[in-house]
Amino acid sequence: MSTQPKKKILITGGKVVDGSGNPWFYSDVLIDGDTIAEVSRNLKDKIGKDNQSEYEVIDATGKIVCPGFVDIHSHSDAEVYIDGTARSSVMQGITTEIAGNCGDSAFPLVGYFPERYAKHMYELYGWEEEFPWKTLDEYVDVVNSQGVSVNIGLLAGHASIRTAVSDYADRDLTEEEYKEAERLLREALEQGAFGMSMGLYYAPGSYATTEEAIRFSKIVAEYDGFVSCHLRDEADYNIGILAAYQEMLTVARESGARVQISHMKCVGPSTWGYADILVRMVEDARKRGFDVAGDQYPYLAACSSIIGSLIPRWAQAGTKQDFLDRLRDPETREKIKREVIRNLRRRGGAERLFIGRYPPEPEYAGKSIAQISEMMGLDYAETTLRLVEPFNPQLVTYSMQEDDLKVIMQAPFVMVGSDGRALRPEGILASGPPHPRSYGSFPRVLSKYAINGNVLSLEEAVRKMTSLPAARANLKDRGLVRRGFKADIVVFDPVTINDNATFDNPRLYPTGIDYVLVNGVPVVAEGKHTEAKPGTVLRHNA
Repeated sequence: MSTQPKKKILITGGKVVDGSGNPWFYSDVLIDGDTIAEVSRNLKDKIGKDNQSEYEVIDATGKIVCPGFVDIHSHSDAEVYIDGTARSSVMQGITTEIAGNCGDSAFPLVGYFPERYAKHMYELYGWEEEFPWKTLDEYVDVVNSQGVSVNIGLLAGHASIRTAVSDYADRDLTEEEYKEAERLLREALEQGAFGMSMGLYYAPGSYATTEEAIRFSKIVAEYDGFVSCHLRDEADYNIGILAAYQEMLTVARESGARVQISHMKCVGPSTWGYADILVRMVEDARKRGFDVAGDQYPYLAACSSIIGSLIPRWAQAGTKQDFLDRLRDPETREKIKREVIRNLRRRGGAERLFIGRYPPEPEYAGKSIAQISEMMGLDYAETTLRLVEPFNPQLVTYSMQEDDLKVIMQAPFVMVGSDGRALRPEGILASGPPHPRSYGSFPRVLSKYAINGNVLSLEEAVRKMTSLPAARANLKDRGLVRRGFKADIVVFDPVTINDNATFDNPRLYPTGIDYVLVNGVPVVAEGKHTEAKPGTVLRHNA
């Protein structure tokens, strides 16, 4: 199949799972340009043999035809600029990503934020080039001008904005800082941000009060955006998971904003078995009229940085030098180590925590803190501090249980979100062992939990990947196989579909994803990336 298609594409013979949650049906799908022109049986016969030369025909016999997957929780802001082919995303069927989550967006690159963001991207990939934008408007122009294989929309990161105006100040914002932060948030929303994300668990988002979260969320509500939030606690680190849920329900009630609880999960032994309670809390809030929903990735391991996972927030306040000075003070270092020990236990122990890319000692990459501790000849807490003094690596933590994952997955308001990044198995975006969710989240739900697992019906699984997140983001013409909608389409084989990426070998593409069309153009054909870049940076309500 050619990488540059004819104007019209006809998908024939497949079972259509249209994204609504309704039962599948046989139908052909006609695509004209970037739009679904018709969904009807026997279109091939209606067109007639004489006219078929005008069409590119995809034979979907024995396959499932469904909407392209909408990843409601992504971190691909900078990655689609570094490599516009977005390979690990489109190869698993993702056609639209909502990025800028957990409080971190690639803009506004003003104030104190550019230095922090540059450091973050260096820690992830060794990336050292300056990003050629400051605002969302400029980001849109840059990414669209170079081309991108996937559609991507962005949230404005609360932590990014807070850093821009106050760096890592562990205090309330001054009124002057509030006004500048509110100006930056409004600017982003007016330029097309889909809402705001918060990471109340991480510094500097953790320095914000509930009142601050409400104040900013009220602005988001004015623009009918949504507020996504990595909760202040997903275990018993500070206020506890139940209080953290209640905090976001309070934000929803007091601000009037639509609230999205990011990657719903129960982290560590202290919260295992809480999934039923968490689901009921959200259900009760919805019954009272508050628009609260959630997303989830289908793995039992999380991924963050060592500092984000194990170092107390008070120790991170201020500059990197402030942090290092605290580590050099013997009394303060011992205090930090005591909290590190508690955090290691909360996440299931040092044997369950594995680090990613680590340039100071490359042989540590992929090893657990327990293994590195043995190599260093130090205790777990001291090993952790020695690791973060020169560098802040990513940390994969095996801290969840399957029963909780299934309970959350079955909640009708929970959608699939990878919490991943658009990567590729070679080049700079292959740096460090990634979490396999960047390569396999959506096929994993289909194969493990729907087709072979009976946790979800196929139709419900597809709804959670398509129309449900599309509606959450106000994407009015995506998420369904329906006439007049954008032609974001996936054709997959229900027999062979499988997520192949594992924690031991995370850079493997899935099998069974035969075709992926973005805006009517195949970006995956016969299981291979076509190099086409028909995607675009989306603007909210544009």
